[in-house]
Amino acid sequence: MKKDFEIAVFAGDGIGPEITAPTVEILSKMSEASGAYALRFTDAAAGAAHYAMTGESLPAASMDAARASDAILLSAMGLPDVRYEDGTEISPQIDLRKALVLFAGVRPVTIKAGQFTPLNLPEGREVDFVLIRESTEGLFHTQGCGEVTENEARETLLITRDISEKLFRFAFDLAKTRKAAGRGPGKVTCVDKANVFRAFAFFREIFDGEAAKHPDIVADHAYVDATALWMVKSLGILTLWSRKTCLVTFCRTLGRD
Repeated sequence: MKKDFEIAVFAGDGIGPEITAPTVEILSKMSEASGAYALRFTDAAAGAAHYAMTGESLPAASMDAARASDAILLSAMGLPDVRYEDGTEISPQIDLRKALVLFAGVRPVTIKAGQFTPLNLPEGREVDFVLIRESTEGLFHTQGCGEVTENEARETLLITRDISEKLFRFAFDLAKTRKAAGRGPGKVTCVDKANVFRAFAFFREIFDGEAAKHPDIVADHAYVDATALWMVKSLGILTLWSRKTCLVTFCRTLGRD
């Protein structure tokens, strides 16, 4: 079993360097205290500040370091006042995701009983689910190559069977792992906009095909606008999800990085 791991560190912009330094320090102390593994960190330049100084947002050397590493530690990227000529922000994190096919954006959401939260949760209730967002396709596909004229702009959304199947397999496997750990009976919800867009109907069809291979996991669907509302308004539904199921959702992005 491998015991030495190479970590490419992208400190990024804004608060990025400030939080990356102590993170690396903590990880280093943890590996030293363990003695079972070693972490070697390599700094990799990228981001808006680097672009402002050099004209490069993601140097080839940094991409090479990412490809050669066992993992990437990436902090905040981008500054609102530093932009490409087309008006978009510097976002090498998206370039990294595409180049390395990092299709699954895994975002755990956990609130323990008694933990401080701005949500008005009933006493003793917990929140525990995972958002998994496909992070290389959708409208990310057209990044940097949209068509803009004086009177209109066009971007192209892409969904492929290959990436979608990988995403769904990953999510159902995660749901099984969480179920085995006692974090609910296991449930995966496909969050999409299949009521309007044929691309999302295609996405949902692929989801259903994968779901059929996992009869031990509950699978269902929800529309993205309704899901967003439930998460901020209907805490009864949110806590029901969290208390009785292992919720893994798919948010096919229509924006956001």
